[in-house]
Amino acid sequence: MPSPAPPVNFPTINAAASAALPGLLRTWFPAGRIRGHEYVIGNLAGDPGDSLSINTVTGRWSDFASDQRGGDPISLLAAIRGLSQVDAARELAAMLGHDLPAAAPPK
Repeated sequence: MPSPAPPVNFPTINAAASAALPGLLRTWFPAGRIRGHEYVIGNLAGDPGDSLSINTVTGRWSDFASDQRGGDPISLLAAIRGLSQVDAARELAAMLGHDLPAAAPPK
């Protein structure tokens, strides 16, 4: 029987991704541009435009054309790739070159 997948520490992965967010956004959305503290692009598919806005400080994002939104880099990657939050967190950790951190044990 295969061993269960390790737990995902969302706060740790989001913190690492937030520190690298400007570079990640340029990779995910090459047609985007910086406007103040916002990275703007047309949509989650990366089309040119300005309907999708991602705050480069907080990681909060919203696609005003589709009403999709989220509060962190994991939710953004999940929306871009059509992944679950867990799968997006694992993919993001791999992109950042991090071993998947273990979640704190329950008290």
